Amino acid sequence: MPDKRTLAQTEAAMSAHVGHLPIDFRAAHALSSLYRAANAARTHLTNSVLREHDLSWTGFVVLWVIWIEDGLETREAAEAAAISKATLTGVVKTLAARGWIRRIPSTVDRRLVNLELTQSGKDLMEDLFPKFNAGEAELVAGLSQRRIDEMTKALRQIVKTVESS
Repeated sequence: MPDKRTLAQTEAAMSAHVGHLPIDFRAAHALSSLYRAANAARTHLTNSVLREHDLSWTGFVVLWVIWIEDGLETREAAEAAAISKATLTGVVKTLAARGWIRRIPSTVDRRLVNLELTQSGKDLMEDLFPKFNAGEAELVAGLSQRRIDEMTKALRQIVKTVESS
């Protein structure tokens, strides 16, 4: 369930509790806003697009990374989806049961399994992704193209900072 307190209320509560500590409030507010925006977008897109297909956010992300990479080994799929291998196992089981993913044993190493979309999975993504992207466009519709580009650049810099550490 999304937080019913506004961002301003949350920031005020944080200031009241940790204002006496040596805190970089600009950084805290920026990342708090990022976190809340990501959760709001995820919830909105899950409810408005994915729920129709009884698809979780994680299930969609797994389908998407396998789709855009034309198949992945399970370790790579888990890493690309930013989930654990254990979580991937359960998600793949569900997606395979729905006929959207197939597991293919590696011919090089029997311990490895490759994942690829079935034709049904490819058809789903071809239908679903434009709807998902329309939801993404809806979420940024109130921003100018310049602001979208600036936001994208700033967020990519955060990712680069994390990836280089």
